[in-house]
Amino acid sequence: MADLKGKILAGKILVQAQEAEEKTVSGIIIPDSAKEKPQVGTVVLVGADKKDEPMELKAGDIVFYGRYSGTELNIDGVDYLLMSQSDVLYIN
Repeated sequence: MADLKGKILAGKILVQAQEAEEKTVSGIIIPDSAKEKPQVGTVVLVGADKKDEPMELKAGDIVFYGRYSGTELNIDGVDYLLMSQSDVLYIN
């Protein structure tokens, strides 16, 4: 994980998405145009608790989220997703 110095607002998390699969199980290489956006990532930063919602995630958690969740950010050349804790569907 990156050593980020920023701060996340209450109820928000910063996620680094896993890379999309390069080839199928049977060995077929997937071109960039056909790759699906990954829906799994690692939590990098978490914000504070909201007044009515405690923060249940911590840095390092592996999370599954909706296909169109979050806002894409590029910080120091690395792509991240900024999303609400409520966008997370499952914590692994």
